[in-house]
Amino acid sequence: MKIGNKNDKMKFQYRVNGQIRAREVRIVGDDVESVVMPTSKALQMAEQKGLDLVEISPNAQPPVCRMIDYSKFLYQQKKRQKELKAKQVKVEVKEIRFGPQTDEHDYNFKLKHAKEFLSDGDKVKAYVFFRGRSILFKEQGEVLLLRFANDLEEYGKVEQMPVLEGKRMIIFIAPKKSNAKREETTATESAEPAAAVPGKKKAPKQNSPKEYKGPFVEGEDF
Repeated sequence: MKIGNKNDKMKFQYRVNGQIRAREVRIVGDDVESVVMPTSKALQMAEQKGLDLVEISPNAQPPVCRMIDYSKFLYQQKKRQKELKAKQVKVEVKEIRFGPQTDEHDYNFKLKHAKEFLSDGDKVKAYVFFRGRSILFKEQGEVLLLRFANDLEEYGKVEQMPVLEGKRMIIFIAPKKSNAKREETTATESAEPAAAVPGKKKAPKQNSPKEYKGPFVEGEDF
């Protein structure tokens, strides 16, 4: 019977039908009694049942085979892999670059972006780039990255402490799993009007502080 697609790489994982080289094989299966028989006879039995003879344990003595619909088997395997892949969450790594003497405005702006990245479920790779003699400030770069990680404590956890690799000192921060749920809950609570309490005056509305709207700078030019 016809077996799968010629372009399907999975079909080459097992020997099937005429590809089986052993003179005799052991047949196993749910509705088949485990027995050793000549390969030619096993092939005849599989053909009579409209199934394929598939070698599942080639190193056994003799090799172990099953009688199955190999096309259906390949389809189910491919479908299962596709479902598993769909369930996997793709995590991107967002890079944020600092200079050893980053000013406060630039630091806060990049901190804001890092919070957004972590809230979206992405990892953050923050690094301080040293050029020329600025490598003398590597301790200052390490302090900056540790401060950065501390300011992001609510949004992520340090996956790798600052490490100097060439001209870069790098730190990795992974998102906390509860970020998305926490933000969703906060948004829902904010949207719902607070219940009025008899006899209690409403608190005066406070204006939220304005955010820094300056240009986003990926890194300083030295």
